[in-house]
Amino acid sequence: MNAIKTIADILQEHSFFQGLSPEDLAFIAGCGKNVHFQEGQVIASSGDAANEFYLLRDGQVALSIGAPPRKPFIFQTLGVNEIVGLSWLIPPYQWTASAQAQCATRAIAIDGACLRKKCENDPRLGFKLMKHLVQVMVMRENAVLLHLLDVYGDNK
Repeated sequence: MNAIKTIADILQEHSFFQGLSPEDLAFIAGCGKNVHFQEGQVIASSGDAANEFYLLRDGQVALSIGAPPRKPFIFQTLGVNEIVGLSWLIPPYQWTASAQAQCATRAIAIDGACLRKKCENDPRLGFKLMKHLVQVMVMRENAVLLHLLDVYGDNK
């Protein structure tokens, strides 16, 4: 018989939260909920308030940038065990890219305002999460730079 997993159980399995104590995970889980996105559903648009971030459990989400009249440019596609939305912890708390589900997608949505308040009340936890967030940012920056090299690099 399959046991029903709690949000804390799911957080414990996600790479973003590795190394956090069960108490920290239970604390964070209070800000989380299960969400589902349909194929093609826009999760967030550039400039939107970054009130939530998402831990992908199933599916894929494309991150894109663009300005009319140009078509959006997909610079990264994220999948299972990745995080969508990095601006929830950094003022002015606005999405810097758009996110769209590429297929049916399941995720845990974490309320950014709720978690920011918990981090302010527990600076130790806030510091741990900031370190995790910076690691994701560096990996994303490297991926985008490699993508730019592939697109614009010298192909001699």
